Amino acid sequence: MKIKRKDYSTGEISLKVQNLDDLWHLYNVVETGDLVFALTTRREETRADTLRAERGEKKKMRLGIRVEKTEFHEFADWLRVHGTIEEGPQDVGAYHTFNISLDDDLSIRKVWTRNQLDILDRAEKETEKALITLLAIDEEEATVAQLREYGVKKVASIQSGRSGKYFSVKVEKSNEYFDEIIQIIISGGETGPLIIIGPGFAKENISAYGRQKKPALFSECQVVSSGQSGMAAIQEILKKGVGSKILEDSRVGLETRLVEQLLAEIGKNGLYAYGTAEVERAVTAGAADVLLVTSNAARTRKFDRVMENAEASGAKVVIVSEHHDAGKKLESLGDIGAILRYRIS
Repeated sequence: MKIKRKDYSTGEISLKVQNLDDLWHLYNVVETGDLVFALTTRREETRADTLRAERGEKKKMRLGIRVEKTEFHEFADWLRVHGTIEEGPQDVGAYHTFNISLDDDLSIRKVWTRNQLDILDRAEKETEKALITLLAIDEEEATVAQLREYGVKKVASIQSGRSGKYFSVKVEKSNEYFDEIIQIIISGGETGPLIIIGPGFAKENISAYGRQKKPALFSECQVVSSGQSGMAAIQEILKKGVGSKILEDSRVGLETRLVEQLLAEIGKNGLYAYGTAEVERAVTAGAADVLLVTSNAARTRKFDRVMENAEASGAKVVIVSEHHDAGKKLESLGDIGAILRYRIS
C-alpha cells in the first residue's frame, strides 16, 4: 500500500492498492459511516422529459459514497464498498458500489482510531515483502497455497495419479507430476520465497528436480518436514512455529504462535485470561503482556476501550485474522484473550 496524502484537518487519507493483501487491510479500516472516494464507472443521467426510458452510456467519474457495508472476498481478490453517493457529478443520494482491486486509488475520510492508523502503517511497510508460496506434497497429492496477511489461501490441489508398483517404476510419471506443480506455482503470479512441506521423500525429490528445471524458483527454497500432508501440513508447521524463519516472521505465523501460546497457558492453568470480563480485569490490573483480539471484533470496535487501556499499560496488542485456524480458535474464546505477566486473583 502506498499512502499518498494525509490531511489531518479533514481526516482524509489518500492511498493506492499495491498488492492484494492491501484489500484485507482496507476491509479492517473502512467502516459504516466513512466517506470513500474513488474513480468508478456509472451510466450517464438520461433526459427526464423523454417518453421512453433511455440507458445512458457508462462514463468514468469520481464519486464519494457514504459507506453502509463492506465485503471482503478473499478468493476473488476484491473489496466491495456499498453506500449512497454523497459527492459527485450526478445521482447524489443513489446507491453505488465500488469494487476495489489491485492498482486502484481511493481516499477515505473519517475519524481514525489508533488501531486503524497502525493497520495502514503496517500495510505500507509490508508492501515490499514478497509473497510466500507453500507447497505441501507427498507421493499422491500436492497442495499449492499462498501465505497472505489474512491467512493461507489455497491455490490448487494436484493428484499424482499413481500408487503401488506403478509409482515405483514409472519415473517419468514423477516428472509429469512435478511439472504440473511447478506450472501452477508459476501461474500464481508473484513468486517469492518457496517453502516445501511434507512427510516423506517427495518434498526432497521435487526440490532437486526443481533446481534443475527452474533454478530461479527453487534455488533458495526451504524444505520442512511434517507429519501430515495437504493443508493440514501447512497448519501443523504454522502452529509449531518451527522449521522456517520465513514462516516464523510472517504475520499469520506470529498470530498462530501467540494463540497457541495462549491455549498452552490455559491448558496448564498458567498465565492467561480470556473472555470480556476476565481480560478487562487483567488489563485494568496491568497484568496483560499480550492482548489478542479477533479482526472481526476489532473491526466492529467491540473492544476499543480495552485495547486502548492495554496499550497504555505497555501490553502488545495483536489483531488476529478470523480467516485462519488461530483466529477461529480465538473466536471460540469470546474473541479476546491475554497472555499475562503474572497471575491475578
